[in-house]
This record gives sequence, C-alpha cells and structure tokens, in this order.
Amino acid sequence: MIEILTPAELDRARDSGALVAEILRTLRNRALVGTNLLAIDEWARALIVEAGASSCYVDYEPSFGRGPFGHYICTAVNDAVLHGKPHDYTLADGDLLTLDLAVSLRGIAADAAISFIVGQTRPAESVALIDTTERALAVGIGAARPGARIGDLSHAIGAVLHGAGYSVNTEFGGHGIGSTMHQDPHIPNTGRPGRGYILRPGLLLALEPWAMVDTDRLTTDTDGWTLRSATGCRTAHSEHTIAITEDGAEVLTASPSVRA
Repeated sequence: MIEILTPAELDRARDSGALVAEILRTLRNRALVGTNLLAIDEWARALIVEAGASSCYVDYEPSFGRGPFGHYICTAVNDAVLHGKPHDYTLADGDLLTLDLAVSLRGIAADAAISFIVGQTRPAESVALIDTTERALAVGIGAARPGARIGDLSHAIGAVLHGAGYSVNTEFGGHGIGSTMHQDPHIPNTGRPGRGYILRPGLLLALEPWAMVDTDRLTTDTDGWTLRSATGCRTAHSEHTIAITEDGAEVLTASPSVRA
C-alpha cells in the first residue's frame, strides 16, 4: 500500500515527526555511561504516553521477527544495527548506541533513528561510520522531489556508503510511512537511478541508511529480533521521515533548528 496524504494529514504528520524528534533528543541526553537499556525503554514509554501517542513497536509482529516486539524503542549497541531489543545491558564509555523510534499520533506515524557514541571515548572508526550514514541520509533527502524515482534516492545513498568503503546490505532499507509504520515503497540503500516509483507530493518516506564496517551480512540474536553484523564489527544507522512537497522534501523528524 502506498498512501498519499492530504494537507490535513500532512499537518498531523508534522506533529508526529516533531514528537519523535523531541523524544530522541531527550533520550540522547539521558543515555550516559551507566544507563541501562531497559531504563531507556521505560523513558520512551513514559514520554510517548505523556504525549497521548502510541508506540509502533509494542505490538509489531512482522514475519521476520519472533512474536510481538514488546518494547517502545529499538536500542542497538556496537555490533547491533537494527531492531535492537532493549535488554539488561549497562552502557559503557565508548559504546556506539543507535536509538530507533516510531510513534503514531492522531493516526499518522513517524520514524527516525540516531547513532551516537556514549561517554568521552570516541573511536575513530565509530565516528567515521556515524558520519557516513548521516551524510548518506542528507544526500538521499536532497535527491527527493516530485518526479524523482525511488532509484534516484537509493543511488544517492549508496554512492555515499560505497564511496566511504562500506558494502551495502539490501535486505532492510527505507520505506513508505503514513497511517502505519511500514508501507510500500521499499527504498534500498543502493540502486540504479531512474528506476522505481515516481515520487508525488503528499508521499511520506522514511529514509534510513545503515552500514557495517567490514561486512554486509547480518545475524539474528536469540531474542528473534536484534540484527548484528556477522563479523562483530561496529554499525551505525541514521533515519528521518520526510514528506514530498511541491518544492522538494520536508524533514519531519529533525529538530526545529535544522528542519528543512
């Protein structure tokens, strides 16, 4: 299913996106050395409920997961990159943490992810990895406009990831979003320009470049959800929800000071 939002629905999407951005900002500030992942999940729950929103994850039960996810946010550490299920782990100095959050507010969902380093130690490999996914996300957003095709976005993202020396896994990528969290079209993180669905005003997309230092293969934890690099290398993931407008793309999940 591909949804095209009305102007009124787009206004609601802006509210959903602003809420996701604010919750991620708050959680990033609280995620310090010594913080437990289960505490982050509880903080996310409280902030979502306080805002009158609902989590897109608690009852999420796709074919690739094992039962309902059962938590309010994805917390992936170091070699974990996607669908990180919160568990009893205490953050250490130098950990690379990814927070991936999707909420629905007044019937419209928004989805975003941030990767950052906890504490004072900043391994150069982790810094470069995070920077590359953020640059790939910015370039992908820059390619999004009415009349562009999905392949144009995929190609732009992939050019940055490949250019930095990372291989690209295409099992998981970006996606359409709207009244539900995951919709068509699928947006691989590499591809050929000029191919795929033509973007139209009112379309919402979640773009999410992610990369692993030395592999493109994933393994799944025994929890049935958490995806890790097959080699144990570090990983990073950056994501925004954008709306296609008459003029280009509007980033809905950015902080107000940097919203396009």
